[in-house]
Amino acid sequence: MEILRCEGVRKVYGSGQNQVTALQKVDFAVEKGEFVAIVGSSGSGKSTLLHILGSVDSPTAGRVFVDGEDISKLNQTQAAIFRRRKVGLVYQFYNLIPTLTVKKNIIMPLLLDKRKVNQEYLEKIVNSLGIADKLAVLPNQLSGGEQQRIAMARALIYRPALLLADEPTGNLDQKNSKEIIDLLKLSNQNLNQTILLITHDEKAALEADRIITIEDGCIISDQKRG
Repeated sequence: MEILRCEGVRKVYGSGQNQVTALQKVDFAVEKGEFVAIVGSSGSGKSTLLHILGSVDSPTAGRVFVDGEDISKLNQTQAAIFRRRKVGLVYQFYNLIPTLTVKKNIIMPLLLDKRKVNQEYLEKIVNSLGIADKLAVLPNQLSGGEQQRIAMARALIYRPALLLADEPTGNLDQKNSKEIIDLLKLSNQNLNQTILLITHDEKAALEADRIITIEDGCIISDQKRG
């Protein structure tokens, strides 16, 4: 079952002599349950693509379908609701609320949407991520690796159509980086979570089922592994 499709996605910033083309005619599709790495050097367009897939930005041309919905034309309010309900975002910076407990940070997206917490699913996530014993503490009492696990739990709590991970290991040492990639794989396998990992880390990319390489705003390679 197809969960994501990009059709002729183009993104241009500025105008006239200051015009910059960040993406040009990007076409690809992702099946539900796939673990896809999107790789490219700095300035290749991969972060622009991530922002469009997460409805943080909109394409200049082309269309993006997520779970059957065309998100290309959403207004700001619609895009915010879409992000909250359909896309889990994990960044290199954890963006946790320091005055709230780990549990409150994790369930915050549900509270904002006035949705009930599925206790069984919450327990499944925190047990899978190894943070079940951290729910009552504040984020600043935890290591960087543990904080990134909380950010992942928060992104998974509302069962998003897509989990977009933008350089999630960028702030972590080698040991914690491997753990986070392993946990992404675990959520992909145990929760059937569709994952798009944006990274320049070749080792991390090789853990994915499929690697899409972007250069100068174009897809130059799309390879399935195994």
